[in-house]
Amino acid sequence: MPLAFAKDQRGILPDHMIASLAESGAVVASYPFDADQIQPASLDLRLGKVAYRVRASFLPGPRTTVAERIEDLKLHEIVLAGGAVLETGCVYIVPLLERLALPEAIAAAANPKSSTGRLDVFTRVIADETRGFDRIKAGYHGPLYAEISPKTFPVLVRQGSRLSQIRFRHGNAQLDAAALRDLHARERLVDDDDADVSEGVAVSVDLKGLGPDRLVGYRAKRHTGLIDVERRAGYDVADFWEPIKARDDESLILDPDEFYILASKEAVQVPPDYAAEMVPFDPLVGEFRVHYAGFFDPGFGYAGAGGRGSRAVLEVRSREVPFILEHGQIVGRLVYETMLARPKSLYGAGIGSNYQAQSLKLSKHFRA
Repeated sequence: MPLAFAKDQRGILPDHMIASLAESGAVVASYPFDADQIQPASLDLRLGKVAYRVRASFLPGPRTTVAERIEDLKLHEIVLAGGAVLETGCVYIVPLLERLALPEAIAAAANPKSSTGRLDVFTRVIADETRGFDRIKAGYHGPLYAEISPKTFPVLVRQGSRLSQIRFRHGNAQLDAAALRDLHARERLVDDDDADVSEGVAVSVDLKGLGPDRLVGYRAKRHTGLIDVERRAGYDVADFWEPIKARDDESLILDPDEFYILASKEAVQVPPDYAAEMVPFDPLVGEFRVHYAGFFDPGFGYAGAGGRGSRAVLEVRSREVPFILEHGQIVGRLVYETMLARPKSLYGAGIGSNYQAQSLKLSKHFRA
């Protein structure tokens, strides 16, 4: 039976409603869902059987399909069934195994999964006749595609690999400044008595360092071996990353076109009836990019789900010029949205979540 909502109901669809969407035909999959594919507030998207190497990234525009643009721009076709390597510096378009037939009142937004972002694999979802990445209009009927461009490490993917996730929402569910301050007063969203809570909860970078070695992060190495995105704890950190220790002045100079993994100064949490997303703190500051993977599920860092506050891991890339980060500098904001209902399962609560109670942590592919 199709989901039905009152006009004044606003929020992100939880896991059991996502399942109902699929049962009603609003999400159509070429193969049955994997057992763990539905997350507390999102659905993982799976790569299809073929990837197209294209000359450049693109948006189809309001009167063109993605398939038509692929036909114009493709260089060659790669079969993914047995696994294939996606090289750095190249752009690939992959039809996904899931397509949508959304109700008129349901829209969607996509984002890379955490492990994808931490590998510096630039991934966006494209829909037909759209002007933007990662945003699917309400009532959309049609296929979905992943644009994939590994920036630092070549990656091995295959049909069924999950690099992106999608959230479904009914109406505008974002908390305004007053509602967010009220939620913070009740739930203490960050462990900072002087937290900056306005249009989002300010998140700053930790450059004091963690542990006796005062580790602040990692810088990715160049010219490494490839990473199989399905291989968990299969690689030595030293083969792919250089550790970065704190400086006496608690600063870090970002080199252009280098990729860094850092951590937030604040431990954050997402209560069970809310979801969050990391957004740029100021679009006018374009010198660096933080956090490819922006979704934070209900229960992230939440004490009741085994979190007790979790650091936000920051995927940082400088742009054209060297840029100095300083300890406590704001690098992003967490915006919170209400859920239409509490999920049946929370992040970290027995569902195999990889990053609950994290501090500074690389992706699941590396041995701790």
